[in-house]
Amino acid sequence: MAKFADTLLGVLQFAGCRTAVVVPEVNLHVSYDCLRQQVMAMADALASAGIRRGDRVAMALPNGLPAIVSFLAASIAGTAAPLNPAYPYEEFLFFLGDTNAHVLLCPPSGAEYARSAAADRNIPVFTVEMSGEGTVHLRDAPKGTSATAPTPEDVALILHTSGSTGRPKRVPLHHHHLAVSAGNIVNTYNLSPDDVSLCIMPLFHIHGIMASTLAPLLSGGTVVAPTKFNPLAFWRTVREYHVSWYSGVPTMHQMLLARTRHERSVHPGSLRFIRSASAPLPLEVIHKMEEAFAVPFVEAYGMTEASHQMSANPLPPKICKHGSVGAPTGVRISVMDASGKHLPRGERGEVVIQGPSVFDGYENNPEANARAFVSGWFRTGDQGFLDADNYLHLTGRIKDIIIRGGENVSPREIDEVLLRHPAVAEAVTFGLAHPTLGEEVAAAVVLHEPHGATQTTLLKYCREHLAEYKCPKKIYLVKNIPTTATGKIRRRAVAAALADEPR
Repeated sequence: MAKFADTLLGVLQFAGCRTAVVVPEVNLHVSYDCLRQQVMAMADALASAGIRRGDRVAMALPNGLPAIVSFLAASIAGTAAPLNPAYPYEEFLFFLGDTNAHVLLCPPSGAEYARSAAADRNIPVFTVEMSGEGTVHLRDAPKGTSATAPTPEDVALILHTSGSTGRPKRVPLHHHHLAVSAGNIVNTYNLSPDDVSLCIMPLFHIHGIMASTLAPLLSGGTVVAPTKFNPLAFWRTVREYHVSWYSGVPTMHQMLLARTRHERSVHPGSLRFIRSASAPLPLEVIHKMEEAFAVPFVEAYGMTEASHQMSANPLPPKICKHGSVGAPTGVRISVMDASGKHLPRGERGEVVIQGPSVFDGYENNPEANARAFVSGWFRTGDQGFLDADNYLHLTGRIKDIIIRGGENVSPREIDEVLLRHPAVAEAVTFGLAHPTLGEEVAAAVVLHEPHGATQTTLLKYCREHLAEYKCPKKIYLVKNIPTTATGKIRRRAVAAALADEPR
């Protein structure tokens, strides 16, 4: 078992010249000693700029070493508040205000919307630079004050989650939440100093922060941190830096799968497993991934409010159940009915969680907290069941369940059937309003090229494999299915985009 750190300072416990971070674009290797020195120097600079415990340090930085150093420094001096650098002006204006940011960290070039929004909010902006030797620092950094060490109860990170409706909610995560979660991930996959993680997830998202960065650092391993996800450079990067694992979302895996079909003859031997989280992946794709990459492919279940990972499929020789998101990892998981009664294994209900990595509640939002917690359990909003081996099977978001004439239809079940058709590359099922049934089942499909499938043939295929009430009555053939910045599909957003089209 990995020794848990108490704070994010403990994540940097390893000393010496062992490589902590690699910047592949310039073949730069940064040691643990060097990383720690840079983090503490920036933490001191932030403290000299007036940042105190709990003050929010917003960041609009692309992936890479500057983002990693800035995140750790901000969490030590105050509270890190990473933002998507691709936000438009209006979103920066909202999130900077809602977060109550004291300062904003930006790259030397670009980030015009972020800088403009900060100026309109009278928020000071500091530029994060990286020298050719790989030293990250604040331009014209203030001096004179040293940052004090954080405690486990201090808020290290604040992120927003949109939930199902309404304004985004602020999720404050304490140092002990993140430290425990990182330790859980290390233990789940037996991460060691020999492991090399390729960070392709954005570092403004809990998945990228925890799984791709903090867990590898806690284990003494190496993080390869390119500035952006580039499927064309994947195999070259894996070969050159002996990458042993990576974690991503379904859209990323599918892009790499398409690329790998052309490069299987140069498959390197360094990969030992692939991890997927943040959104479900169809079984058909999982089997294709394992066949193409020749390593175990394991799904995990995580969310911001739990500091990411809650359950995970283990690596061999333990049992991996494809189609499930594995067994609990340091978090207690149960399933409840609508009245708050815990259900026996095998019965479907809402997934609820407890544990040391689960947050204490949304910030300044008593109404949301009253809805989100029941008898000390956090309601995830996901529907699922626990099997006889205590593996969790998710059947969909409760708000996404289609209620057609009183019958409950799980969109994921229809997705799985459509994706088994050889012409279908992507599929997403959703409900459309119906005057008498309440909702009708519909789906959007992206076809492989070349293809010979039509809406009629796909509808016939569904009728052959599904009960009549589950069959889509309309299938839209689209060129792409929109996703969020972290690769999630919002079924309701797809439905809204297609609802006005002729039916």
